[in-house]
Amino acid sequence: MRKRSHRSRAVLAVAVAAALGVAGCDAVGDNSPAPSRTARPSPKPTPLWDRSPSSVAAVGDSITRAFDACDVLSDCPEASWATGASPEVDSLAVRLLGRAGAAERSWNYAVTGARMADLPAQIAQAVRRKPQLVTVMVGANDACRATPSAMTPVSEFRADFEDALRSLRRALPKAQVFVASVPNLKRLWSEGRASPAGKQVWQLGICPSMLGDADALDAAATERRDTVQKRVEDYNKVLAEVCAEDKRCRHDGGAVYDYRFGTAQLSRWDYFHPSVNGQARLAEIAYRTVTAEHP
Repeated sequence: MRKRSHRSRAVLAVAVAAALGVAGCDAVGDNSPAPSRTARPSPKPTPLWDRSPSSVAAVGDSITRAFDACDVLSDCPEASWATGASPEVDSLAVRLLGRAGAAERSWNYAVTGARMADLPAQIAQAVRRKPQLVTVMVGANDACRATPSAMTPVSEFRADFEDALRSLRRALPKAQVFVASVPNLKRLWSEGRASPAGKQVWQLGICPSMLGDADALDAAATERRDTVQKRVEDYNKVLAEVCAEDKRCRHDGGAVYDYRFGTAQLSRWDYFHPSVNGQARLAEIAYRTVTAEHP
C-alpha cells in the first residue's frame, strides 16, 4: 500500500514537470521556423520627374512666340521651340507628345515683349489647362530696355519669379517646370551687326540697351553692353537658384546662354531673334533637359 502510494506520487511529479516544460517553451517561443508566406513586392515610388509628360504649357516672351521667325515683326507660334507644329522645328511638345498629341495637349501663353513681372499672370492662364509640364523662357526683355538704368533690378526679377512658381505650386503641386536660361545678348549683337538689313530693323527699337548704336565701339558703348551682359548673367543665376529650390523644376544649366547662335540660327529680318533653325536648336536643348535621366 505504501509502495503503491509512493509510485503514484512519482508518476504525478513526472507529469507535472512535463506540463511545466511545455508551458515554458510556449512562454518564450520555440526555434521552429514560422510558416512560410509569399512576400509582396514593395510598390515602386513615384519619380519626382516624369521624363515623358503628357501635356505641355509654355510661358515667356517673344522667343517662345517665335517672333520674326517666319515674317517681319510678327509672331509665328507654329514655329515655337516649345509648342509649335512646324516639322522644321519639331518642338518640345511634338517630340514629347507626337504631332497629334501636341495639337491637342500643348498651349502657348507666352507674349511678345513680356518681362518677368508678367510671368505670374501667364502662369495663372496656364494652370487652367492642368499641364504636366510648364516651360519658362523669360528675362531677355528685362535686360532689353531703353537704357541699362531701366533694366529690371535683380531683386525684383527674383521676387517675381518666386511669386510665379509659388502660384504654380498652389494650383498644381505636381506640375513639372523646365526653365531656359536667357540667351547671350552680347553674342547676338556680335553676330547680327554684320547684317546691314538687321541693323536697320534694330533701329526700330529692338533691345536698344544692347543693340543701340550697333557699330559704336568706344568706351561708353562697350561699358553699356558689358553692363547689360552682366545683368543677363545675374538673371541666369537667379533662374538657376530659384529653380533648384523646387524639386520638380529643371534648369537648362545655362545651355541656351552658352549656345553659339550663328547667322543661320538668327532671323533674317532682325538678326536677333531665333530663326526657324534657331527655334529647332532651342527645342533640342529643352528636349535633352526634360528627358535626361538626371538633371
